[in-house]
Amino acid sequence: MSGIINNLVNQVLSAPPWLVYLIVALVVFAEDALFVGFVLPGETLAIIGGVTASLGHTSLAWVLVVVILAAVIGDSVGYEIGRLFGPRVMGLKILERRRERLDSAQEFLRRRGGSAVFLGRWTAFFRAVMPALAGLSGMRYRIFLPWNAIGGIAWGATAVTAGYLAGESYHRVEKWLGRGAAGIVALIVVVAIVVWAIRRHRSSPETPGSR
Repeated sequence: MSGIINNLVNQVLSAPPWLVYLIVALVVFAEDALFVGFVLPGETLAIIGGVTASLGHTSLAWVLVVVILAAVIGDSVGYEIGRLFGPRVMGLKILERRRERLDSAQEFLRRRGGSAVFLGRWTAFFRAVMPALAGLSGMRYRIFLPWNAIGGIAWGATAVTAGYLAGESYHRVEKWLGRGAAGIVALIVVVAIVVWAIRRHRSSPETPGSR
């Protein structure tokens, strides 16, 4: 697998910067909108984008913008596909072979609601299917979009910056992102939600008879 990734990096570095941006954007977008994540996780291209910026081949700022926009827009397209063609999409052969994990993702979405959209971004399988599942479940877009945007910004910035800081040692970063980041992010989100709930409770006016 590392040989394939090395070849991919070499191919990307040999391309002009505008083509690097385009390749990274298309793969990150397609991962969420068209289930390409089963073949090539978008985080791999996001990390490689950061590596190209570290090596001076591209601009870090532009890689960040491209990855984040592609992630957020890709999720939105995936949401619409799930909303309009959900049952047909869920019947695809590529998903039938992953039925157990798909059921797990659906259960996770039922339990967590909007936060599952954010948390799902940190696992390759969930990242590929969660937008469509959110649309299929009937989740309103006004609920989906903020979680999608926060997830896209956090995930995109993490992957690209990690690739940039790691440079040619990106293999270790890719492995870490795949295994450790989800737990860390989940902890951060739980703490943030608890703090938000406490502040909302304290700021809300007392109801009659509450004393």
